Amino acid sequence: MSGRSASVEGYVCAPYLHNENSVQLRETLQKSPYIDDIYFVTATFSEDGRAYFPSYANTYLLARFKNQKTMIQEVEKYKQDKATFVFTKDDEFFQRETNGNLNLISVYYLEHGQSLDDMTDVATIIGKRNKVRRAETGRLDLSSTNDPKFTFPYGQNLVVLEISSGDSHQSDNKYCEKTRREVARKGINLTNLVSLSVIDKIK
Repeated sequence: MSGRSASVEGYVCAPYLHNENSVQLRETLQKSPYIDDIYFVTATFSEDGRAYFPSYANTYLLARFKNQKTMIQEVEKYKQDKATFVFTKDDEFFQRETNGNLNLISVYYLEHGQSLDDMTDVATIIGKRNKVRRAETGRLDLSSTNDPKFTFPYGQNLVVLEISSGDSHQSDNKYCEKTRREVARKGINLTNLVSLSVIDKIK
């Protein structure tokens, strides 16, 4: 796994509300040399996630970035009343070639910090799941014109999975849930925050 200080990669997930700020951010992301891929996605928040983020959009722009500082500066220029989520990678469990295109990103959080042995167990279990093309730990930053009513307390303890497949989003969500249950058998509780289903690739 890589060290935190070396990492500037991650995802920006911005509400796409068909307004001027949304359009300008989309154009900025498309032109950015720090962005590899951009997608339209739908977000499905878990019951736990909705408690912390009750105001959310149906459709989001999702982009993988290579420079966190620049990305946050751009997001702040075009922030909206619904929060933009910036997931920054801390450590990577693995990245590998898989069959199919990116279909789903599932974001989890740990309510308590885990030991290195626990995280090794998590990486081992996830590593056996052949649809997972990338798995990493990370942290969450928010950008919004409105302050959230409740602070999300687990923003430093995220686990993010990329799922590649040609299956339905429902099928891949069940696949992720099965993976989460396997991790839980080790006594490690991953709680789903949000699942991002890819609708279309823009860039």
